[in-house]
Amino acid sequence: MPMPDLSVPTLTVVPWRDPVIDALGYPPGSTYVERFWLAVLGPSTTWLVRHLDQRLAVEPDGATIELDATAAALGLGLGMGRHSPLVRALHRCCQFGLARAVPDAQLAVRRHLPPLTRHQVERLPASIRTRHDDWRATERDAGVLDPQQRRARHMALGLAELGEDVATTAQRLIRLDVHPVVADDAAVWAHRLVRARSEAPPAPPPGPARLADLAPAAVADLPAAALAR
Repeated sequence: MPMPDLSVPTLTVVPWRDPVIDALGYPPGSTYVERFWLAVLGPSTTWLVRHLDQRLAVEPDGATIELDATAAALGLGLGMGRHSPLVRALHRCCQFGLARAVPDAQLAVRRHLPPLTRHQVERLPASIRTRHDDWRATERDAGVLDPQQRRARHMALGLAELGEDVATTAQRLIRLDVHPVVADDAAVWAHRLVRARSEAPPAPPPGPARLADLAPAAVADLPAAALAR
């Protein structure tokens, strides 16, 4: 797996922009990452991902970090040998697809972590795996749309507008690690919306607004002077 050049004292990091993961993923400081990604990455790598994200929050176009200072700030000791804690943490970032070497910077870092894959979930300790299943079930069964559902619907709507059918839309979302229940719901919703738009009659041309045509809430928002006319 390609790694950036770590023979120099500094490392330039830039955001890894990925519209799909940025829409569906979790910020490094989120509860999801702390509860579930932590068991996959380990504490050193999790803290490194959070540290790099914080630097990019301040310098969104890219930040140059001093490797020794970063290791010290994270309690990983000094030295940049092959088996040093910081080098291992950087390697794990790349191994799990959270960062990648790029030629014109040095390291592109995700600012949102994707949901765990099914394989990763299966490798979690039993107690954490149960909590993860409960977490995803709560997201699916929430009475209001949670951010994951909203993002899945946004993506599904884009696919539906491009002409993808319901089954293909759902499969594409599932391949992006959207839960099948969320993917199916988003695909059906998006295609219903696109169909409703296509069948809706054209809107009449706008005319002068009359007070009687306004909803009560809109009338309540009008200034007193307007109501007196």
